[in-house]
Amino acid sequence: MKRIVINGQPRDTAAQDVAALVTELGLAKGTVLVEHNGTALRPAEWAERSVKDGDRIELLRLTAGG
Repeated sequence: MKRIVINGQPRDTAAQDVAALVTELGLAKGTVLVEHNGTALRPAEWAERSVKDGDRIELLRLTAGG
């Protein structure tokens, strides 16, 4: 297990990469923007970006509406 911070809140995760973390959190790929340690990631980069102890993740959920 790793201890990370998501949107300012500490959280334990077993995810090995950002893609697995998004899945672990139950979020759909097209509904969230991810910033990993200050770097905004495209969804294609999620599987390439390892999650390590102490990482800071910011998640922004996208919603449709008018």
